[in-house]
Amino acid sequence: MDILQFEFMQNALIASLIVSLICGIIGTLIVINRMVFIAGGIAHGSYGGIGLALYFGIAPMLGASLFALFLGLIIATITHKNSTRLDSLIGVLWAFGMALGIIMSDLTPGYNVDLMSYLFGAILSVSHEDMFGMSAVLVLVLLFSVVFYKQLLAMSFDAQFAKLRGVNVTLLYFALVALVALGVVIIIRAVGLILVIALLTIPPYIAEKLTHSMAAMMALASLLSALFCSVGLWISYAFDVSSGASIILVATSTFFIQFCSTKLFK
Repeated sequence: MDILQFEFMQNALIASLIVSLICGIIGTLIVINRMVFIAGGIAHGSYGGIGLALYFGIAPMLGASLFALFLGLIIATITHKNSTRLDSLIGVLWAFGMALGIIMSDLTPGYNVDLMSYLFGAILSVSHEDMFGMSAVLVLVLLFSVVFYKQLLAMSFDAQFAKLRGVNVTLLYFALVALVALGVVIIIRAVGLILVIALLTIPPYIAEKLTHSMAAMMALASLLSALFCSVGLWISYAFDVSSGASIILVATSTFFIQFCSTKLFK
């Protein structure tokens, strides 16, 4: 408990709780709707927004958010009705964003020491401004999931049935992809864009095996995310290693334990 005397650790724990709630809700919708590769494309492509932000001298997270929303709009347009070679198309946008980010970073005068934190995360250095942004996204996620829970449930398991029930599936899908884009950018601050997909998908995957409703899956995934973040932060502090990697190591280890136990006792 002595680690809580440090303000940066207090901020990291609060940020990890906020991120965990976002991961639990958004990650569940990503897993159920089979949008993992879409989220991965947005996450890695958002690096282009970071590069542009550094070049033009604006806040990197703002640049990443706007660029992620731009990519999300393109991907949603491509994937909504087109089912041909989606992996290739998303892969192109993924590569475009990464390449653009690297080029713009190279063109930016001087060396930006914070650049690596966006690749591998820096939850121990989150500021009050970062937490305000995280909280704003969390409020959006909570409102969206509560207000449109029934519609999301119908779309996730049977889009055709949802249309027959009068649900505007197209608008709901675009809104979901936009929210995924914002959620991904916020989580990048914690674990980096290299590891963001793991934190978005592992807790919901484990929760899916232990629950029987989407709401319960969201709740358990949020709790698991919070547990992974807390244990990962303790490991990071105790052994002086990367916080983002420690969080994902805890998550992946739990995944393998759950996976192996399921296979052994099936």
